[in-house]
Amino acid sequence: MSDTTESKINLLKTNYSILIAICLAHLSNDLIQAIIPVSLPMLKDNYDLNFTQIGMITLFFQLSSSIFQPIVGAYTDKNPMPYSQIIGMVFSLIGVVLLAYVRYYHGILIAVTFIGIGSSIFHPESSRVAYLSSGGKRSLAQSIFQIGGNTGTAIAPLIIGWIVLPYGQKNIIYFIAIIFFAQLVLAYIAKWYALVLSAKSNMKKKTILLPDLSHSKVRNSIIILLILIFSKYFYIASISSYLQFYLIEKFHINDLQSHIYLFYFLIAVAVGTLLGGFLGDKVGRKYIIWFSVLGCAPFTLILPYVNLFWSGVLVSIIGLILSSAFPSILVYAQELLPKKIGMISGLFYGFAFGMGGLGAALLGWWADVASLEFIYKVCSFLPLLGMTAYFLPDMKKIRFKEVSL
Repeated sequence: MSDTTESKINLLKTNYSILIAICLAHLSNDLIQAIIPVSLPMLKDNYDLNFTQIGMITLFFQLSSSIFQPIVGAYTDKNPMPYSQIIGMVFSLIGVVLLAYVRYYHGILIAVTFIGIGSSIFHPESSRVAYLSSGGKRSLAQSIFQIGGNTGTAIAPLIIGWIVLPYGQKNIIYFIAIIFFAQLVLAYIAKWYALVLSAKSNMKKKTILLPDLSHSKVRNSIIILLILIFSKYFYIASISSYLQFYLIEKFHINDLQSHIYLFYFLIAVAVGTLLGGFLGDKVGRKYIIWFSVLGCAPFTLILPYVNLFWSGVLVSIIGLILSSAFPSILVYAQELLPKKIGMISGLFYGFAFGMGGLGAALLGWWADVASLEFIYKVCSFLPLLGMTAYFLPDMKKIRFKEVSL
């Protein structure tokens, strides 16, 4: 093997070119995903939908993007697929075309399901790429990967407001340009990933670091992390799917103004993700997880009772704090089960999307029965589940043992 090839696949050094590439690919993927929640007010008006139907759109998308992720991850743990993300983007392309041109409610459900399947194929292997290119800086690598997705989600309201709302649903078709850009980036990543797999197959001895924890402690820790994911993404569903409707109903602002407030929340999520990943490597992932979920509770509890200005301030603070946990949660889980990186990535991304979809559907039904303001009052207590993070072991104090594969 040549020195040049070896330098390309040195897994002991952080590969920032690959991290930036996977960040851009994640930005593209999640920008496509974000078309769905951002377009909900337009779709509600176009098809005269109620909140239950709005919730079902999100549920179809989130279920299709969650159910397959652990399956894809478990399969690629044993059979890595460097070009699988490119295949995933083809499903997203079909979904975007359908969403632009369908003219009936069930067609929307089919379109968002295709986009969800594309996302479910994209995330497990992409998360593994971030892991492999981290050079040991795993929280930082995951946060760079995550900030791409969160930035894509954050700018979606602005792009939708610019090219779709003024001209109609058919202009969603222009988002295929983002998909073509992503395919070029993913081809570059796939070439590097194939080199990594080739190099790893030539290694005489492969080792991993296993935490010195009992099976029950590992299992209980995974359950706690999933409880925290439930709290985080069920609350996020209340913001991403219904904040626009809540502000329009309570403060009588227009659609475009409501998009701006959603942008405040989503850009804060992007910044918080980067900060959380950096601090997770520095101060310990357990403490970032604990602060992130529990720390936003005072602000969520106040949100339903403030005016429009303070609503914008509070959703920004909530987004900043709440989002800092996910890179640390994912890396923490990967350290607990290092033999199953793909499966764990798929499980946690899938569970996050699943909780978001379930939350959107239940909250939509609840909003039709009660009111949007009432569901925000109830959901404000969800971050208090962050107290369960107290029972997570401190991985900085745990001994690790080297095990051959």
